[in-house]
Amino acid sequence: MPAKTDPRRTHPGQTHTGRTHPGGSHPGKTNVVATRFERAFDADIRARFFKGLDFAGPEGDPGWFGPESAVWYVHSHLPTLMLGLVGAAYIEGLDPSISWMGYDHSRLAQRVDGIPTGNIDPEGAAVRLGHSLSFFIGTAYGSTATAERLARTVRAMHHTIKGTRPDGLAYDADDPEWLRWNYATVVWGLATAHERYHRRPLRDIDRYYREFVRVGEALGGTDLPATKAEVAECLESYLPRLAVTPIKAFATGPNLRDSKAKPWEPGSAFMDWAARDLLPKWAQKLCLYQPPNPIALRARRTMLWTVLNGLHDATGPIREFREAKARVAGGVSEPVASTAPTAPDPVLTREEVEATA
Repeated sequence: MPAKTDPRRTHPGQTHTGRTHPGGSHPGKTNVVATRFERAFDADIRARFFKGLDFAGPEGDPGWFGPESAVWYVHSHLPTLMLGLVGAAYIEGLDPSISWMGYDHSRLAQRVDGIPTGNIDPEGAAVRLGHSLSFFIGTAYGSTATAERLARTVRAMHHTIKGTRPDGLAYDADDPEWLRWNYATVVWGLATAHERYHRRPLRDIDRYYREFVRVGEALGGTDLPATKAEVAECLESYLPRLAVTPIKAFATGPNLRDSKAKPWEPGSAFMDWAARDLLPKWAQKLCLYQPPNPIALRARRTMLWTVLNGLHDATGPIREFREAKARVAGGVSEPVASTAPTAPDPVLTREEVEATA
């Protein structure tokens, strides 16, 4: 059954009363921001990466979680969702095998005539962000069939990611240890960004951790951590195998000072700071993060909090959330009992997977 509503929060998408927009924004200005954001999201993300995803039907289908879930609440705040994904990608890449998987099998690394330049490919980064958003929005608010389709696609892509690092160690995206690490980094990033920057974070954040296990299981994960404490312990247990590889180093810290990315975009110096500032203390030490003095740190966090919540206030939950809410307005049926795969996936090439995505 769907989890009970946390008494400290309103329903996802419900307007909080008695609040003003940061800086006393005028309603007309707010409408302009909302319109621009919706147009940009529609052109850059929705039109490219949400094809074939159903949020409006079938009527009464709760999807994997349902309207009273912690997942619906957390993912309805798109700015903190995006920041959480940036933080998750940062800590995930501290595993050298992950770094080489991305380098060998994704378009993140810019290449000219097949030769790496040492820079991030802006289009490759945009594609990765777009697919990530479609997956985490689709599995939260999509119909059951939509969520299952997304999970099958991601599993199929993982099946194609196998290779050998330069030091001779093999990597395999289907390795249960890798799946556990990947899952822990994602749920950690989304939950941590929510706790720090959401205007009204969940009082019981473990509700979110417990519910989100369904996503990890759908991707083939087993023995997954299901609470904040368990996730923290899981992440730290991987420390002996983590490192800042050259691949990781070229896209962080001082190397981003001349980045052409806008401050709020992945690959910018500011978002690099925001991601490293989210990290656990041991991870901050690993990547040589030096926080500013306490006054400057508080000012930066306050500014980011204001920007993220101001954007959410201006735009509200995205169309997919609104469609899902209408879909279940008349009541919901029972969600599926399990999201874990029940049969082996067909073996597809990368080209075949991309053609069905």
